[in-house]
Amino acid sequence: MPARRGAIAKGCLVAVGVVVVVLLLGAVLGIGSYNGLASTQENAKAKWAEIDNQYKRRFDLVPNLVETVKGAANFETSTLTAVTEARASVGRAQLPSNLPTDSAQLQAYIQAQQGLGSALQRLFVVSEQYPQLRATENFKDLQSQLEGTENRITVARRDYIDAVRAYNTKLATFPGNMLGGFFRFERLSQLEIDSAERAVPKVDFGEKK
Repeated sequence: MPARRGAIAKGCLVAVGVVVVVLLLGAVLGIGSYNGLASTQENAKAKWAEIDNQYKRRFDLVPNLVETVKGAANFETSTLTAVTEARASVGRAQLPSNLPTDSAQLQAYIQAQQGLGSALQRLFVVSEQYPQLRATENFKDLQSQLEGTENRITVARRDYIDAVRAYNTKLATFPGNMLGGFFRFERLSQLEIDSAERAVPKVDFGEKK
């Protein structure tokens, strides 16, 4: 009997040991998965903040550009109006300060930003007809700043797309798909831009001839 009891006790200890090892492995796996989700989410936040910063920079540059262009004799009123209205649309299309999770809201925001970009591009095309305006230092400086900002926006959007893809993939695969709901990690809305725009980030409004 004592020998049998000893064997049973030993077997229980082995079983307990196996359970402890399994729990420890599960904890390590869970911690690693949680840290991976948190890390990729923080990276996406940083990439989104860069997009937002560059959009805000462009938004802030537009009034100075409009005032400078107003000084040109007989400049197309409709072109200036389009820029002003596009900027106003951007101001109305606000997103949460954190990360965009609403696809429709994100799409409306991006469309407003693209509308402003198109209006600015049109303004610089029209400015070709006004050599005196293009010769002013203020106009040249603003054009250069906006060119640089457009290029940084394109790169920032590309980086954000990659960051969101990495985060959403972790959230959709095991064990992230189990931990995500428990810790309230939300799937992020993805930006949609065409492949040509992603491949060629350089934006040139035509200053250099």
